Amino acid sequence: MLKPLPTRPRLAPQATNRIAIVASRYNGKFVEAMLAKAVAEIALIEPHTKTEVIHAPGSFEIPFLASQLIKLTKPDAVICLGVIFQGATGHANLIAASVSDSLCRLSVESHTPVIHGILLLGNEEQARERCLGDDLNRGTEAARAAIEVIRSARSISNHSS
Repeated sequence: MLKPLPTRPRLAPQATNRIAIVASRYNGKFVEAMLAKAVAEIALIEPHTKTEVIHAPGSFEIPFLASQLIKLTKPDAVICLGVIFQGATGHANLIAASVSDSLCRLSVESHTPVIHGILLLGNEEQARERCLGDDLNRGTEAARAAIEVIRSARSISNHSS
């Protein structure tokens, strides 16, 4: 069952975060729609935040590029966007599981929020519902999550000082 988007974080017009987005070119019709919504949402909530977009050939390559971005550019967060369709074999499940594990490990080990917006879907109808709409868009959701995690992490850091 689809759930509505989480509440938009409060607007912070003075915030100057750096958010990187790694988006898959594979199933680009759906991924590009999520990407556009993510970029628009970041610009709305934090207009001075710098957003850098890097494209990967497919979802499997996203963890590597996210790791390189963290290592070389040290963004405040990385949003990863992709769409994987379930096929007749188990290949999609293997890719999705590997990517999920890699992104989780990367986030914890690098101390950088990595937002998992790579969807494993059964068909194009599911993709349309989650990627192309305005009311429910996983790109918007990923942008909101990135901003909230950055803010929460800073809050933790400020409490420990």
